[in-house]
Amino acid sequence: MAKRKIAVVTGTRAEYGLLFWLLKAIKNDPDLELQIITTGMHLSPEFGLTYKTIENDGFAIADKIEMLLSSDTPVGIAKSVGLATIGFADTLERLQPDVLVVLGDRFEILAAAQAAVIHQIPLAHIHGGELTEGLIDDPIRHSVTKMAHFHFTTTDVYRKRVIQMGEQPDVVFNVGAPGLDNIKNLELLSREAFEESIDFKLGEKNFLVTYHPVTLSEQSPEIAMSQMLLALDEFPQAKVIFTLPNSDTFGRVLIQMIKDYVAKNPERCKDFVSLGQLRYLSAIKHCDLVLGNSSSGLIEVPSFRKPTIDLGERQRGRLKGESVISATEEKGQIVKAIQLALSEEFRSKLPNMDLLYGYGDAGAKIKETLKKISLDGVIMKKFKDLDFAV
Repeated sequence: MAKRKIAVVTGTRAEYGLLFWLLKAIKNDPDLELQIITTGMHLSPEFGLTYKTIENDGFAIADKIEMLLSSDTPVGIAKSVGLATIGFADTLERLQPDVLVVLGDRFEILAAAQAAVIHQIPLAHIHGGELTEGLIDDPIRHSVTKMAHFHFTTTDVYRKRVIQMGEQPDVVFNVGAPGLDNIKNLELLSREAFEESIDFKLGEKNFLVTYHPVTLSEQSPEIAMSQMLLALDEFPQAKVIFTLPNSDTFGRVLIQMIKDYVAKNPERCKDFVSLGQLRYLSAIKHCDLVLGNSSSGLIEVPSFRKPTIDLGERQRGRLKGESVISATEEKGQIVKAIQLALSEEFRSKLPNMDLLYGYGDAGAKIKETLKKISLDGVIMKKFKDLDFAV
């Protein structure tokens, strides 16, 4: 029998990290053929040409789809989606996968899903059913859910939400968050090895900062970033590691603000385009808190029993555990949140808290489902009506 061909799309360094153990599981299964399609930030020199990381990890890339314009305006992003759709049309025609796997809610994922639907290729979607009400990602995610034929959610709450959107329950699987597989499987760096890997000495207190543009916020991204940087000034003894924003709308202006801040504070700050999963998770291990608005603060960081300060509206709607402190993007509120995160009273509660997103076996579960599930007739989707009063 011919191997089932599983194509997986990745457009960013963070997304690849979440997909790593799924990719490895597919690659190592003799009954499956892995086809990795890279696009987006992976192919951009500005964002580190991170497709090389994929190759260095021992994976073959089946195709590369150039789609990013040198613009992060709404016009530039919308045109990039169009270029990506054209690229995916050609790639899927050539590769002819049996299933296309996408994760999340970025604009390149929308392009991949559209092309798969037109090609009548079964689509599997990871991280559906979630809410990020401060971003254009929300309607993109839900659109991909309606185009997808198989769904892998990270909590039972999200599984129910996908079903609420009309998807059949027997193709919606709660597998937990794939990002936790890294925490379970990777041997993280010691403090000394981590410091050597980033050429930066940690201090008595250390902050990890990951902040991305909030595309639907009424507040200017520059104002929000400036308030966060002013708050960091109130903790001059803390060392700060920045991971730079992604290629979302207005990302470049935030990158420049961070670089200017680091240049003014070279002894206590350092920025990175991409830490990679091993160094990023090691950073969480050795830092006292994570500050910003990344989903990793809600999903991966709690597994380390470390505090997350979640800023603004970007993650509004996502489930948040006891270790997450929500704060507005205003200096005074951020300072108070950092003080709370550093307090012994708050930190003493973290070792015994429940983890909302699973315990690190999502990749194997997804692989087994993709391997065994029937593909017969899946293109003819049926809508699941719920019996409830409106």
